[in-house]
Amino acid sequence: MSKDKAAKTDNILPLFYKKPIPLDAKKHSKLGLKKNFGLNFTKGINAVPINLIEMPQVCHYYPIAFSPDDNATPVAILGVRNDENLFLNDDGTWASDALYIPAYIRRYPFIFSEMPDGDQLSLCMDMDETVIEEGGEQSFFGEDGKPTALANNALEFCKSYHAAARQTLEFSKWLVESDMLVEREAQINAGEKTRINFSGFKIIDEKKLAELPEAKILELHKKGWLPFLYAHLFSGAQWQRLTLLLKEKDQKKAA
Repeated sequence: MSKDKAAKTDNILPLFYKKPIPLDAKKHSKLGLKKNFGLNFTKGINAVPINLIEMPQVCHYYPIAFSPDDNATPVAILGVRNDENLFLNDDGTWASDALYIPAYIRRYPFIFSEMPDGDQLSLCMDMDETVIEEGGEQSFFGEDGKPTALANNALEFCKSYHAAARQTLEFSKWLVESDMLVEREAQINAGEKTRINFSGFKIIDEKKLAELPEAKILELHKKGWLPFLYAHLFSGAQWQRLTLLLKEKDQKKAA
């Protein structure tokens, strides 16, 4: 299954994916998606990439930051300690008060991959035994060899995700070229006499944003980017949520 035109990808496997392989009607005729496989694949991950268009939803539940490299990838912060996702429950479900789950997580285990000829994007599936099975109810292909509704929905979701990711690249490029980002460190109060310094990320410099000339502001308005800039700034309030989640988790461990 494929959609044409793709962007180049590198050889490093994306976060979560172990063995993404293009879905094939002949090879995977009996293969399907396990029901309710849960979100345990996010365990040990304290940040996930997000796209520009989801920032207004993300900012209500997670702090938004940018990777410190030249890509300036926007990410939702899920935890303040290495290898800890504060939103993942022990039973593999998501925190009930976080009503929005980032699209990168919801897309798994499907993903687009560029075909060798570079002209098409193929719908791939992470061939991991924790998420796939043979002979299950949620098959990828019907008896006629055609994609099921599940596979078609996954294709459309990945198509939308890919388009949003391309828009995000343009946004991040502007942030870097405009020198709008600054390194920051968050201090999290994890209990009595215990503080965690969370670093290695960047945020938008509010002072530089406020000092942008009118022509630049108008340019951002025409691009439709202003709401996303403010969503990022608004998300700073969610560091307090992470502090509360951290305290709750530590209290449960101590009980």
